[in-house]
Amino acid sequence: MIAFNKYYNKFNILSVSLVIISLLLLTFKGLNFGIDFKGGTLIELRSTDNKINVSSIRDNLSQMNLGDVSVKNFGNETDFLIKFENNENKNVIDEIKKNLDKSFGNSFNFRRVENVGPKVSAELLRSGVIAISVALFLMLVYIWIRFEWQFSLGAIVALFHDVIVTLGLFSLLGLEINLSIIAAVLTIVGYSMNDTVVIFDRVRENLRKYSDIKIFELTNLSINETLSRTLITSITTLLALLSIFFFGGEVLKGFSLAMIFGVIFGTYSSIYIANTVLVRLNVSQKTVIKEDNKN
Repeated sequence: MIAFNKYYNKFNILSVSLVIISLLLLTFKGLNFGIDFKGGTLIELRSTDNKINVSSIRDNLSQMNLGDVSVKNFGNETDFLIKFENNENKNVIDEIKKNLDKSFGNSFNFRRVENVGPKVSAELLRSGVIAISVALFLMLVYIWIRFEWQFSLGAIVALFHDVIVTLGLFSLLGLEINLSIIAAVLTIVGYSMNDTVVIFDRVRENLRKYSDIKIFELTNLSINETLSRTLITSITTLLALLSIFFFGGEVLKGFSLAMIFGVIFGTYSSIYIANTVLVRLNVSQKTVIKEDNKN
């Protein structure tokens, strides 16, 4: 049996530190919102000249006063993704085509052009925040009905930990936040809750079964009894996500990376956040029996 409970205090200190650092990053550095949320234009190019690279395209576009410009490879070395802020010039796409043709010859095929206005981007950002908030609230309602309030508190603390630390990492690394990242965060919420509920179910069963075992030892027993299920689920999910990250192309990298962070933090918080809340609140067999009698 692995003694997870021996490290409760150490990992609690680590988690509090990570949450504080993440909140500071989110407050002072903020998130790198993509054009989905701040408005802008996206262009997908394919070059017929293998000698053209990201640097040469970026240098060329930087002379056009397009604002914040992002250029990166998109899949193959001859495919490029260009993003820049909203531009009042309605003919900006035509001007970009002329400028690139002048500098590189007729070497580019414009495969995709997308525009997101400031009003639409603001609505998307608001909808994303509402979606995450509603998901957290519904999880709170579910867990409050499903378990005693001490278990509910542990699950909610673990959920907020996972979301805040994941967003903090995105802020630290300067990774782009777009609609796919919102989808990933919502998936993280569900994954983390599922993992926590499995362990909590076993904790509650063991509370009814063992009246002579304190909650400090009982949580450790429950974690070990569900460990094989936790590891199998986490490892198989991570294998799929790593495959998407390395072979799924540029579009799916942000989503898969957010999910990888979420799976790791979700598994960690189910063991070292949710369960330590039960230990701090000194949950006992009387807690479960009292609630059973009410029902």
